[in-house]
Amino acid sequence: MSRSKEMALKKEVTPFEKNDLKLSIRQLINTLVPLFLLWAAAYYSLSISYWLTFPIALVASGFVLRTFIIFHDCCHGSFFKSKRANDILGTITGVLTLTPYQQWKAEHSIHHATSGNLDKRGVGDIWVMTVDEYKSATPWMRLFYRVYRNPVIMFGIGPIYVFLFAYRFNRKAARRKERINTHLTTILIIALYSFMCWLIGWQAFIMVQAPVFFFSGFFGIWLFYVQHQFEETYFEHEDEWSYVKAAVEGSSYYKLPKLLQWISGNIGFHHVHHLSPRVPNYYLEEAHNATPPLQKATTITLRSSLVALRFRLWDEEHKQFISFRELKQASRKKYIPNQNPNPIRVTNQAGLTEKP
Repeated sequence: MSRSKEMALKKEVTPFEKNDLKLSIRQLINTLVPLFLLWAAAYYSLSISYWLTFPIALVASGFVLRTFIIFHDCCHGSFFKSKRANDILGTITGVLTLTPYQQWKAEHSIHHATSGNLDKRGVGDIWVMTVDEYKSATPWMRLFYRVYRNPVIMFGIGPIYVFLFAYRFNRKAARRKERINTHLTTILIIALYSFMCWLIGWQAFIMVQAPVFFFSGFFGIWLFYVQHQFEETYFEHEDEWSYVKAAVEGSSYYKLPKLLQWISGNIGFHHVHHLSPRVPNYYLEEAHNATPPLQKATTITLRSSLVALRFRLWDEEHKQFISFRELKQASRKKYIPNQNPNPIRVTNQAGLTEKP
């Protein structure tokens, strides 16, 4: 696709780069009110049975995820027209989701500006090594990468490390405003958690908050992972990299059941979001439906997304993700890409890149 056509595609979603105060307020209400009520219900259910508390906490974690989507929109300045309002709400929802607003905003903007760029990886994204990089890495680096990409570590230990520890510290490149916000967020989290422990007791607080925290973190990392880690995603070096192609070919359309789509704040329309981050979450589906080329982006479902668990390395030669096992087979000259049948494999049909 030519540069002019790429820009024309981006222009098609421009009308949706607007926010509606009524819709924003409504989303705040139908997200935060259920979250607080579910958390309270989980607490009161402790006197009955933890087997009742646990599923309530699981549902509550979905509303924490939905709260994070509001936080996410504030980072892009798309939830309210006022920058100040976005900053205030972003900081508040950042406390509820254990995420420092200014820090995440800075890193996420880099993620959007460099997604799919092989020469600018490492900030705000999931670590991906190419086949050649992995082959030339030291044994210790290979081991570390294998541990990092292990699903148990990434989705089990990952949320605990990232949200409880990593986000409590500033980046080296952080400016004063960002550093202050990170520390302020930590102080407010400690104050909130201390108050809750005083109010209901630390044992009860942990029994409710632990599963809410873990599952919301698990689902959040899973969504971020699966919407960029699909077989024929988009990676190019700087001289060939395109923002529009990275958005449409390097971000998937995660077609979820309507309830899960609502809970996840339409973030499944990730290709639309990457193409135009200023589109608020409640207009993403409408933008997708109104733009025919976007409807041809790589579509994954709950079932097909599970294939992403085996993806480990980016094969630059064949432009697809492969597993460690496939790399081993390739070294033995037994693996030939695209000749192993995969009944639930999906391919990108957006047409931005001509493929043989």
